[in-house]
Amino acid sequence: MTQRVALAFSGGLDTTVCVPLLEEEYGYDEVIGITVDVGQPEAEFVEAEETADALDLEHYVIDAKDEFAQLCLDSVRANADYQGYPLGTALARPVIAKAILELAIEKGCTGIAHGCTGKGNDQLRFETVWRGSDLEVIAPVRELGLTRKWEMEYAEKKNLPVQGGNEGVWSIDTNIWSRSIEGGNLEDPSYVPPEDIYEWTTAPTGETETIELEFENGYPVALDGEEVTPVELIEILNEKAGAYGVGRTDMMEDRMLGLKVRENYEHPAATTLLNAHKGLEGLVLTKDERDFKMQVDNEWSQKGYEGLVDAPVVKALEGFIAETQTKVTGTVTIKFQGGQARVVGRDSEYAVYSESAASFNTETVDGIEQEDATGVAKYHGFQSRLANQVTASIAQKNTETEDDEEPKLKADGGQLE
Repeated sequence: MTQRVALAFSGGLDTTVCVPLLEEEYGYDEVIGITVDVGQPEAEFVEAEETADALDLEHYVIDAKDEFAQLCLDSVRANADYQGYPLGTALARPVIAKAILELAIEKGCTGIAHGCTGKGNDQLRFETVWRGSDLEVIAPVRELGLTRKWEMEYAEKKNLPVQGGNEGVWSIDTNIWSRSIEGGNLEDPSYVPPEDIYEWTTAPTGETETIELEFENGYPVALDGEEVTPVELIEILNEKAGAYGVGRTDMMEDRMLGLKVRENYEHPAATTLLNAHKGLEGLVLTKDERDFKMQVDNEWSQKGYEGLVDAPVVKALEGFIAETQTKVTGTVTIKFQGGQARVVGRDSEYAVYSESAASFNTETVDGIEQEDATGVAKYHGFQSRLANQVTASIAQKNTETEDDEEPKLKADGGQLE
């Protein structure tokens, strides 16, 4: 029986060397390469196709942009980010892993493989999906302890189509939600990155632009009055907000394995939509809802970062999120300026806001007058004041006792009494 293995294939150095290694080291008769489209540049698909042809590799491309875009908008309802990063790569991995697994099973594969190293997060995000199947999970780069130097030498020896393994100065991962840049000099936390690492965003100028986003049940559905699909909205905002320098993050990221790494990200659409959503929630949710939802959102974000978007706890968290989002319907005005996407206006029929109650020009609202706050002011902080008084009183007594017990010198010999 022919043994087939499905490989998450990009056409880069790691996945290219994995093709012969899966045959030589793991004994597979056939390798099929699978590339999943979550919004990468067209050049990456061309590279994957050309490399697959050169390797005589059976190759498939799966379009998962719609599914991924929907997950990104689910993350907006959870205000999801990890240490300031909107989870672009993290959310893409489970989508990619599921698509590869489904096709691997369809094609009768008995194994499934990736080219991740043993130091990153992606190995965990892929395998949490794959290990729920009966397929053998293989990670050649990790399991064989490969280095990039070894891979380049191996590629040259095998005459593999990788241009000596040189994939550029930076390691870049792109999808519609974010673009990550790492490696090279960026591994030095003190290194100031050059402007040319950025492609989606330009350096901020003095120019500004205002847009209006419409939300229904927490999902953005229209831009400047026109309905758009999730993919269209994200792509438009990446271009529009990126032109004003919106969505740059330079961070020290704490990976799941405990490593701290320098990461640079671009995410114009994500920043814009997250800011707009938070702005609308601030108008329609009560303080209690917002306070508790922050805890829920943080937990959702952590699981999203770990690639565990299908975990039972996430489903439970989404139950609470869904209930709050029934009121997150309305419009938000965003102003792009100086690298920021600022909320400058918001409107909703669910607004938990009374202009007359908040106004400085109103005497009485619903029978409540300004002077009614006097009693509240007297009680506000009462327990803290009382606690401070008790502490101060005890400290004073201790000081007086110490003074009374102070040793005194005898007048005749200077000895202590």
